[in-house]
Amino acid sequence: MEKKKLGLVPKLIIAIILGIVFGQFLPESICRVIVTASSLFSTFLKFVIPLMIVAYVTMGIADLSQGAGKLLLITVCLAYGSTLIAGTCSYLVASGLFPSFMSEQAMEQIAATADNSLSAYFSIQLQPLLDTLSAVALAFVLGLCLSTMRGKEIGNSLYNGMKDFSGVIDKVLHTVIIPLLPLYICGTFTDMTKSGKTFAILSILWKVFLVVIIMHLICIAIQFTIAGTISKKNPVTLIKNQIPGYTTALGTQSSAATIPVNLQCAANDGVSEQIRNFVVPLCANIHMAGSMITITACATAVCLMNQLPISLMTVVPFIMTLGIAMVASPGAPGGSIMTALPFLYMIFGAEAGNPDGPICAIMVALYITQDSFGTACNVSGDNAIGVIVNTIYEKWIKK
Repeated sequence: MEKKKLGLVPKLIIAIILGIVFGQFLPESICRVIVTASSLFSTFLKFVIPLMIVAYVTMGIADLSQGAGKLLLITVCLAYGSTLIAGTCSYLVASGLFPSFMSEQAMEQIAATADNSLSAYFSIQLQPLLDTLSAVALAFVLGLCLSTMRGKEIGNSLYNGMKDFSGVIDKVLHTVIIPLLPLYICGTFTDMTKSGKTFAILSILWKVFLVVIIMHLICIAIQFTIAGTISKKNPVTLIKNQIPGYTTALGTQSSAATIPVNLQCAANDGVSEQIRNFVVPLCANIHMAGSMITITACATAVCLMNQLPISLMTVVPFIMTLGIAMVASPGAPGGSIMTALPFLYMIFGAEAGNPDGPICAIMVALYITQDSFGTACNVSGDNAIGVIVNTIYEKWIKK
């Protein structure tokens, strides 16, 4: 009988608990060993991130050429618009509610321990081959050119090469980055516990977690209400039809892995085979409303906890950039936050937004514990878009 593997979220929860225990009871010398291991991993992570951007964003954009002109444009606009609106609303809700969670005593405790971090015994200088902006620019150039030129002005060699490169990075993500994330988080919480800020932070995070899940559910209700209004179908029935897809996503934490179930949900919604076979797989890669809600809310909470300035003027460019960068983010737990990691400087600032710094580590931990709910929101929204696109096709394009 095959043993059931422990999922990433339970591993991260165990890592957080171990980090707290280690920081509470182990001597500083041992804690510094754990922090050193975590630091070495974060250095490697910083090296891999630009390569991930080039691989995933290039292929995500290049593959957008696969589809029927008008339907492709409509679907992409709906997915991107949904992601932008969800992220913006998430910030407005978070900035309005979260300050009430931040007690003055907890904030003073966090601020007082800001400079008490443990230092690693040693570090390795591993410079990324590209900086983040260069990686994004290169990915956009390659992706857009491949999507328009492949099979017309050039052959498939570069496309196939980038596809293989994406496979290599995907292998690194699944065999190194994701498995070692618990070590990264354990080292962060060991450091935070030793410095005295852990319990003040945890007293805030559970309230953030609850608000984010409620926002996901409200988002799903609004999306299906709009879809039902446009298609003249009962939104409650559409939501009921989505339950198998939602629960599957909760278990798999992967939009890609949920596609077969989501296709059946779309069929139950009355979406034609032609439309559902086109919209559901495409939106699994480009529609990230749930992930954007989580990332924006978590980023707002982290800024408030660390007394970093944040405003709508800084959040909107971040959401717009991330809405594109998360295209084809890997179908694995934590894929969206790993794609978002290099762009957090747009909110946190250059120093606090360092991907291998403690603030980003807290962001990763906070996001991944809610990743399954974000994924479930993503895939539910995919079918709401499918209902809308099917209605547009039947009423205006097909005729």
